[in-house]
Amino acid sequence: MGLFDDDQPKKKLAHEIGSDLSLLSVDELMQRIALLNEEIARLEAERERKSASRSAAEGLFR
Repeated sequence: MGLFDDDQPKKKLAHEIGSDLSLLSVDELMQRIALLNEEIARLEAERERKSASRSAAEGLFR
């Protein structure tokens, strides 16, 4: 480990659907699960926002 390792940008954690999981540690699997749970929450929030917007628009044309 070098003196300036903390200055290096950290690689962003990503997950590719269908990728080989056999080489990941339990900690890495937990990180992936957390990442995917956060993404699910983000997707659900966007769906709710769009549903509310659509309902409001439909209400104008009734």
